[in-house]
Amino acid sequence: MNTSYLKPLLLRSLQAACGLLAFAFGVYLTIQANIGLAPWDALGMAIAGLTGLSYGVVVVSISLLIVLMDLLLGERIGIGTLLDALLVGSSTDLFLQLGLIPEQNDPIVGVLLMATGLFIMGFGQFVYMKAELCCGPRDTLLVAIGKRLHKLPIGYVEILILVVVLAAGWALGGPIGLGTLISAVGIGLAMHLVFTLLHFEPRSLTHESLIDNFKLLHQ
Repeated sequence: MNTSYLKPLLLRSLQAACGLLAFAFGVYLTIQANIGLAPWDALGMAIAGLTGLSYGVVVVSISLLIVLMDLLLGERIGIGTLLDALLVGSSTDLFLQLGLIPEQNDPIVGVLLMATGLFIMGFGQFVYMKAELCCGPRDTLLVAIGKRLHKLPIGYVEILILVVVLAAGWALGGPIGLGTLISAVGIGLAMHLVFTLLHFEPRSLTHESLIDNFKLLHQ
């Protein structure tokens, strides 16, 4: 085994995990804002209501479908993809159980809390994407579509995806609110601002897939 590669790989995996924890905390803040579900959550709830499946089963199914789309679009799956699937949901649940931030009843405070959460999510994306261990299913889809719409800033590509998801969630009867509309636009704008401030262009990264990791570990 190539031990000189193993240590940096573990450190990069830790970096990706820390970024995903930050992202999960941002998601938690948007939930506690209590002004409406984000587009992907609204879509999940809508499908759960129509099919009778649990919300968790729907989320996993959507994630698997997105992974398949990523593969069809020529993107690769890596450690970051797996960490995203394992950490974000469970970490968000943990933050909810800890109750660090109370659920808001004031819409103005809720908007401010949601905005804070969106910027933390953008920073979390920067940290874990920079580890170059492939992105989570949704971010991998973002990068894949971003490559095909290379003239658009990556944040605007995110807005485009979220608007489509929002429209699907609304059409299927999902719970749409002020927070949904803020998230549909705010996630992409916050991410674009964070990436711009940090001079970060995710489409320029060279990600290592699980296959790459295996080959490099056994050189």
